[in-house]
Amino acid sequence: MRKVDPRLVWAIVASGLVMALWLVLMSVIVWSTLSPDERMAVGDVLAQRTALVAVGWLIGLGLVAGVLRVLHRRYVGAPYQLLEETRVVLAATTPQKLKPRGTAEMQALASAVNELAAQRDQLRGDMTEQVAQASVRVQQEKDRLAALMAELNQSVVVCNRDGRILLYNQRARQQFRALSQEPGLADGTELVGIGRSIYAVFDRQLLAHALERIHQSMVRGVASPSAQFVTTTQGGQLLRVQVAPVRSGGSDAGAGDAAQAVVSGFVLMLNNVTASVEEEAARDQLLHGLTEGSRASLANIQAAVDMLGYSDLEPAMRERFLGVVRDEVGAMGRRITDLAQRATQRLKTRWPMEDMLGADLAAAAQRQIAAHCTCPVTLDAVDTSLWLKVDSYTLLQALTYLAHRLVDEFEVRFLQLRLQAAGAHAQLDLVWSGQAMSNETVMSWEMDSMYFGNERSPLTVRDVIERHGGEMWFERERVRHQAFFRFMLPLASVQGVVDAELGESDCSRPEYYDFDLFQMAEQGSALDDRPLSELAYTVFDTETTGLNPSEGDAIIQIGAARIVNGKLLRQECFEQLVNPGRGIPAASIPIHGITEDMVVGKPRIGEVLPVFHAFAQDTVLVAHNAAFDMRFLQLQEEATGIAFHQPVLDTLLLSAVVHPHQDSHRLEAIAERFNVTVLGRHTALGDALVTAEIWLRLIPLLQAQGIHTLRQAREAAQKTYYARLKY
Repeated sequence: MRKVDPRLVWAIVASGLVMALWLVLMSVIVWSTLSPDERMAVGDVLAQRTALVAVGWLIGLGLVAGVLRVLHRRYVGAPYQLLEETRVVLAATTPQKLKPRGTAEMQALASAVNELAAQRDQLRGDMTEQVAQASVRVQQEKDRLAALMAELNQSVVVCNRDGRILLYNQRARQQFRALSQEPGLADGTELVGIGRSIYAVFDRQLLAHALERIHQSMVRGVASPSAQFVTTTQGGQLLRVQVAPVRSGGSDAGAGDAAQAVVSGFVLMLNNVTASVEEEAARDQLLHGLTEGSRASLANIQAAVDMLGYSDLEPAMRERFLGVVRDEVGAMGRRITDLAQRATQRLKTRWPMEDMLGADLAAAAQRQIAAHCTCPVTLDAVDTSLWLKVDSYTLLQALTYLAHRLVDEFEVRFLQLRLQAAGAHAQLDLVWSGQAMSNETVMSWEMDSMYFGNERSPLTVRDVIERHGGEMWFERERVRHQAFFRFMLPLASVQGVVDAELGESDCSRPEYYDFDLFQMAEQGSALDDRPLSELAYTVFDTETTGLNPSEGDAIIQIGAARIVNGKLLRQECFEQLVNPGRGIPAASIPIHGITEDMVVGKPRIGEVLPVFHAFAQDTVLVAHNAAFDMRFLQLQEEATGIAFHQPVLDTLLLSAVVHPHQDSHRLEAIAERFNVTVLGRHTALGDALVTAEIWLRLIPLLQAQGIHTLRQAREAAQKTYYARLKY
């Protein structure tokens, strides 16, 4: 539905007046030719049929209006539609064509525009290729930096002068996920994201103090200034943060130029030291207990020994003091044993371990054993879902060493590897058929230093097993005439598995950087006066149980994506199913595809809205038919205490602003006009991503009409026909 052209209305009104005037004139002419008797007779006839005359006039007017509407659409509306679509092609960044419509002349004009657009696209492609070739070195350096940052085990965040995040790596995202109040809902994206403020995590004064120390160091001529502090997060985690400046003068400036270099941002390197601090505190407490307890025990022993020195001491008292000595010595022994066990456990936990897919470990062992022992090795019953916490290098050394001795000393010609779960551990078996061995031989192999040809390792198989906190033993399967070494290895933690799978699931390295934000400074003006191209947006959509929020319908899914610096951040999305606390009508399920089973156990809206509110903080909200979605959010304000006070833009209204002559402003129709691929239609995140792509294409078209700021966009939207929609 679109707004009726006032010119068409005036044309129909004018036609009606002309028809009425013609009817009156003809009546006057005919009336003047009649005699008095005829006039009286005609007057009596017409007086009884006035309504019929009016109906005839209305029918004639309707026919004329229909003809005018067809002519208007063909000769007035079609050129306007062609004009609007031509502007879309003009602003498009990808090749796009007009659909020929209307008269033959209009179709010929559309074909000519398509030819011009094709030439423009060809020239643009050639220019893009030349620019890409000229800047290939810069792009390679950016790619190398992105690759390096992505693979670092250190959490790294780079911010501009105003604390807006412009780069972070995968480790930092995982770090902030652990710091999130609701990691299962927001995945940490409410804390870390391109364009977000780092001051949502760290106290502004704390960072300002660190930057001031860096500035003072630069004034003194320090070549590589930095600062460090330890802070507590809202979740009670301890972070050690190292701060270093990013200088626009480059990294090759000498010490004498350090003071003159302009700081364009800063780098944060984060370490979660909660576990290490707690461990050190426990160790200090244990040492304190050992020293204080030992001092008391020694005092008691000294007192007992002094009393035992009296020759006239009664036997009962002598036995009592001897008991004191025995008890205190035993207590000291237990304290020392406890300390030794803690120290041993600390040595084990400090050894570097990695999360590794068990199937990958088995495959690596198969290749290494086959290469060193010239013996065929097969894999059997390998559980591909197991993740292990291992030092793969030393573990492969141990397996290869045992296989090497089996082949050399027992002439084993065939080996097999098995991997299965066993409770909280995984059992890795090195299996062979042939001559049996004694337990004494197994023990000596465990305790001997491992060797490979002329190379000898200082480690033993037992050392490797103890470092893993596992066990190893020898077993026989008499029925199968087989024997095997069984290694009991620790499984990886659930968080480690999630992080590892997250890293492997990405089909490409995610882009967690936008260096253009170095050039952006914090704007002091109100949002309404900011250009549309400079604002950050949260584009969102909801799926609901129905279309009547005021009658009890509820949200069952929220999806959102962020736009920062004119770029859609597909890696920073929000998507969450919501338990509506009521049934989902069967008629709506074919539309959104969400069944009642899918929302069972999901969080209620009171849990989801605070997280979504944090995700959308400091941004402008964008939605298609935003009045519908915002009504659902507004009805939850009283129950949840969460209110969305950000400005809201509606792509439905703004599409009508830039394309007032189009027949439809549905999301699919707009996407087709802008050549936006629709994926995941009627899922909250899918619709949000489509809306985001549409909004990015609407911005230059609004600017072409003189609509540059947020205020102008909101005012223009309120003047459209669709702004009257209420829910």
